[in-house]
Amino acid sequence: MSTLATDAAVVTRAARLRGELWLPGDKSISHRALMLATIATGASRIEGAGDGADVRSTAAACAALGADVERIEPAVGARNVDYRVVSPGVDGLQAPAADIDCGNSGTSLRLLAGIVAQLPFRTVLDGDDSLRRRPVARIIEPLRAMGATLHARADDSLPPLTVFGRRPLRAVDRRTSVPSAQVKSAILLAALGADGRTVVREAIATRDHTERMLRARGVAVTTESLSAAEPEGRVGGVAVSLEGGQTVHAIDERVPGDVSAAAFWLVGASIHPDAEITLRGVGVNPTRRAVIDILLAMGADIEETPVIEAARGEARPEDAGEPIADLRVRSASLHGIELGPADVASAIDEIPILCLAASVASGPTTIRGAGELRHKESDRIAGTAAGLRALGADVDVDGDDVRLRGGAILHGAETDSLDDHRLAMTFAVAGLTAAGRTTIGRPLSASISYPGFFDDLGRVIS
Repeated sequence: MSTLATDAAVVTRAARLRGELWLPGDKSISHRALMLATIATGASRIEGAGDGADVRSTAAACAALGADVERIEPAVGARNVDYRVVSPGVDGLQAPAADIDCGNSGTSLRLLAGIVAQLPFRTVLDGDDSLRRRPVARIIEPLRAMGATLHARADDSLPPLTVFGRRPLRAVDRRTSVPSAQVKSAILLAALGADGRTVVREAIATRDHTERMLRARGVAVTTESLSAAEPEGRVGGVAVSLEGGQTVHAIDERVPGDVSAAAFWLVGASIHPDAEITLRGVGVNPTRRAVIDILLAMGADIEETPVIEAARGEARPEDAGEPIADLRVRSASLHGIELGPADVASAIDEIPILCLAASVASGPTTIRGAGELRHKESDRIAGTAAGLRALGADVDVDGDDVRLRGGAILHGAETDSLDDHRLAMTFAVAGLTAAGRTTIGRPLSASISYPGFFDDLGRVIS
């Protein structure tokens, strides 16, 4: 069972886990759907969007730029919300009357920077104390190369970020310095207002929601595998490119369930001795489903059933090219695994909950090249290690590498989420199998991405 208060949640070991859950709308897709609706001309409807604080920050930002953004209240008992966005199009957007508050959302700030870089006015993108510690130099450099003027505090490294846009921008051919879908997306969004063809090269392919969603809105986007013939002679990765000046069309779209939210139940059911949980309508994009494939490689029992339109037996066009599946997960005996930088990049948001799985799996797990986790809502390497150690796990951190011995018998303990939603949910899931009482400090941070998490936790306990 569990109890929830503002300052702490208490979770105790569950006898068994059973249930069927509909998850929050995918946060990454919800952000992008709102932004693309804002730069399209006309009316767009977004069904099943996530209703967490981060997505609400993006909706407010889009309204501040001149789009008419209507949040449609969900029906009683519904998890997600719909939005109707009516926009004058990118050329009709206006300078915001005040600084744009991105809250805790790095996605909002970084992707909006790409949009406002092509708008001929000044925009200030700011956020809460946590967001003000998140790096922005990685987007300043490419957007400056495209002709926009950007400034940030701490020697252009931290928000608030001031952007003086221009149109047209210059097309560029850039290799990203870190594997980041946010950086790639910021450049691609700015490239819509550039004169010529922009190319973004990634040594490690990152999630491709932006590319898929642009194509669904009529923008020609090319993705090619890199080869030794590419500049610098590097092998591997992808090159994504688009021609500037293309029109983004307004469409209606349905947002799939968030696979990052699904990850908590996939791990929770896998490590619990008596569990079976079904997760409905989860997005299983090939560039996003790494957490599923990693758990399968660790021995998880996950049954995946693609969701198709029954009448015609084909994918639904309103899902904008995002594959969707129902997932059924049962108790399993997991074993340790080796994860490298490419795995980390593919499952960056799921590493904390995967560390929990590795803690109780048989045999050791090594996660290499996880440094990007230090630049999230908290230092997730340090926060995850501290919480899992308190619960009885054997965790060693060496620079950007994490090693977990495995085989831990978890016991209840006091943990601190550090106001980080991923950590709050990770420690709560740990409490379902730990002996005694597990206390999670600052649990309401879960609402950043999964407002109904603790309600769902109560639903699956039996």
